Amino acid sequence: MIDAEVTTRDTRIRSRIAELGIPSSEASRETFVPHVIAWNLTKRCNLACAHCYIAAGSWHAAAGELSTAECHRILDEILELNQSPMLILSGGEPLLRDDLEQIAEHASSAGATVVVGTNGTRLSHERIRSLMRAGVSGVAISVDSLHPEYHDRFRHGAGALEDTLAAVERLREHRLDFVVQTSLTSGNRAELSELVAWAADRGAVSFNLYFLVPTGRGERMTGLTPTENEEVLRELTSLEAVYRGQMMIRSKCQPQIMRHVAEGDGDSPLLNYGTRCPCGVHYCRITPEGKLTPCPYTPTVAGDLRESSFRQVWEESPVFHALRHGELGGKCGRCEYREICGGCRARAEAETGDLLGPDESCAYEPTGTRPLIRPRSDVTYGVPQERTLPWSPEAEERIRRIPSFVRGVVTSRVEAFARERGYASVDLEVMAEVRRSMPVDFSKRLPFFLRRGGDA
Repeated sequence: MIDAEVTTRDTRIRSRIAELGIPSSEASRETFVPHVIAWNLTKRCNLACAHCYIAAGSWHAAAGELSTAECHRILDEILELNQSPMLILSGGEPLLRDDLEQIAEHASSAGATVVVGTNGTRLSHERIRSLMRAGVSGVAISVDSLHPEYHDRFRHGAGALEDTLAAVERLREHRLDFVVQTSLTSGNRAELSELVAWAADRGAVSFNLYFLVPTGRGERMTGLTPTENEEVLRELTSLEAVYRGQMMIRSKCQPQIMRHVAEGDGDSPLLNYGTRCPCGVHYCRITPEGKLTPCPYTPTVAGDLRESSFRQVWEESPVFHALRHGELGGKCGRCEYREICGGCRARAEAETGDLLGPDESCAYEPTGTRPLIRPRSDVTYGVPQERTLPWSPEAEERIRRIPSFVRGVVTSRVEAFARERGYASVDLEVMAEVRRSMPVDFSKRLPFFLRRGGDA
């Protein structure tokens, strides 16, 4: 029954792509860069979380997963397209792969920024040291509640919260940056401000709130209503303003936050996100079996990396071309915020079978009378920035090591800082001064990026 539903959905999506008449030819290739790649290395997991988009669990076997050699080959193909991507190694539970450090080291030594997404229950002192030796620069850790009766039930693991909170303390002890990830449900909705305050107090560089996409085991769950989503987004934007400069706060799979920011907070760093939903545009996901999809929550396969190179799929897949060039449908297509929001494409697919369809989790109704709202920031993530000042060779080398996704924003801010203080060029001393002086208002990553490869 499930296979039949999947086949029907895929047929519907591919028919929609064919209707668009979008070519996958040499002439249609444009400069879309894979800045961020999420990689589900395994379906194996010591937990069985209620919302898991990949339906991970302890019953899965390693058979069928990409081998170490295959992972290295795919990494090399990614690095041919982008020498400094952000790579998110996840699962399932990626710590169950014995070759996790080998994969991480292969990527980090070649210039990628590598982070690991984990439930945290297996992050011992030795494993943290091992990850750091492999060049892992951060960990994304899941905390859905500070109350064990909720978190453990949601994650289907007795004692899971206790183990995860202990892991957070170990990460702090080892000074390895970490992000707190929370999946929003009606059960923890009232705990949002408490979770954000706790994450900031523990030193998280970012707090990411995930809104439900009904895929995988999440198909059995019901998300919040559009009105409730609006209330959460308003609270989230208020919290972002409170913690700005200390910890980044972001919504995930709910780009409608951009409407709230555009309407009421012109200083928000979220305005540096200049695109609608990034899936297939500068973001994609690799499955444990080597399939390439637009994002972790989108099961539609753009290509098979065991049969085609990463470049072939990234540049030629009709699925990616549809996401980059296709017109959005329904109210998302009519909405004046479609260029800075555009709705969640994964949710649209899950609920309508159409990657370009409407995201009905949104309460906003387009008026049809307002002009199109465009990004207000001159420099947005993923966009290269032309230099206006001379850079020393050492500073040039440092900036090249920064992940491509944020390099344009960092370049712009470093040069603005230099000009404001009357510097005629940018060198390592200027970059060090930026690190000491500039508020950390985008993922709290600026200090780390500026010290990569050199000073303490």
